[in-house]
Formats: sequence, structure tokens, C-alpha cells
Amino acid sequence: MWCYRGGSISAEPRINDRIRVPEVRLVGPSGEQVGIVPLAKALELAQEYDLDLVEVAATARPPVCKLMDYGKFKYESAMKAREARKNQAHTVIKEMKLRPKIDPHDYDTKKGHVVRFLKQGDKVKITIMFRGREQSRPELGFRLLQRLASDVEELGFIESNPKQDGRNMIMVLGPHKKKTEAMAEAREAQAARKAERQGITSDEAPEAPAEEAPVAEAEAPTDTTEA
Repeated sequence: MWCYRGGSISAEPRINDRIRVPEVRLVGPSGEQVGIVPLAKALELAQEYDLDLVEVAATARPPVCKLMDYGKFKYESAMKAREARKNQAHTVIKEMKLRPKIDPHDYDTKKGHVVRFLKQGDKVKITIMFRGREQSRPELGFRLLQRLASDVEELGFIESNPKQDGRNMIMVLGPHKKKTEAMAEAREAQAARKAERQGITSDEAPEAPAEEAPVAEAEAPTDTTEA
């Protein structure tokens, strides 16, 4: 009985002299069907085209092989996989903490952060922190959470209803947009802003008079106001 004793199984296809079958079903470099030919003939054609003979369907009878530039194929496959990983979206859970008796200014600031997170396609965990006698008034936290959910309903929905967790009350908001959609919109907006800046610079910017030296722009003051 056959027994596997360990070691890695290569995912690489067999190519050229590593192919050990008497005949193959050959596919040409442009995808055309050549038909069933002896292995020796397939290898001869590969040399004529200066390409590799690559086994693309080992379980077929006979195996299917294609004439291709295997090095170029591997490079393009690696680039596609890299691009797919770069565009892969991971949903992140952000957290925002509030007090039951939060003042209007702080509430607006916190809500702004929640809006930004939802626009980015992230979930937001809202935590209401009770202290002292506030623990006897859980309805304050519940109403605050309901108010926040209502204020951002165009961007998100209640994924997990408010529930008490010790001294805290927790609610989770989920974004209407998927992370991939939010990332795509952000890239489009960035490209549009870049194109607009380049258009203004190249087409609309007035030329400085020849007899005058260009005036340097004043540096904008740094905004040190905290959110």
C-alpha cells in the first residue's frame, strides 16, 4: 500500500524534459489546438518556437501541454497575485468611547470620527462608559447610542444592538459600503484631485511677468487645534 512519508508537494507544473508521458494533447502559443502528438514532437516544436512545453492539465488523458514562455508566465502570475493582495480589503473595527452626559461639542467631534470610519468602510464599536451613580441610569447610554445611530444612518447601520457589559454599554455600527468600495472611491477621489492640481498648474496658472521675480508663497499657519 502506498504511504506518504512527508515532504512538500510541489505546486509547480512539469515543464520540458520533466514531462514523462509518451504523448500529450498540445496547445499552441496562441491557444490553438494542435492535437495529440508524441512527446518528442511537442518538445521539438517548443525548441522551434523558442518556448517551453508546460503541462497545464496533468490529470487529463493524455495530459494537456501548452507552448509558452514559462518565465514570463510566472512573472505575470506573481504580479497579478501581488496586485490582488494589495487590493484585498480587511474590515477594521474602530472604537469610540463616550460618556452618558457628553457635552454637545464633544458629541459632534466624536460623531465626526464615527462618520469618517464608516466612510472608510470600517465597523465602529461605540462604548458608553458609566461612572458612579451613572450606572443606575442605563437609559441615558441607550438613548445616546440610539441618537448616534440615527445621526449616521446614511452611512451605517446597527450591527449589534446596545447591550450592557459591566460598567459599559456597547453597540457596533457596520458600514453600508464595503471596504473595497470605500477604497476604490478614495483612490478615484485622490486621482481626481491630482488631475485637478496638474490641470491648474499646467493650463490655468498665470505666467509671472518677465521683468519681475516670482513671489514666493507665504507658508500657511499650522493648525494646532485638537479635535
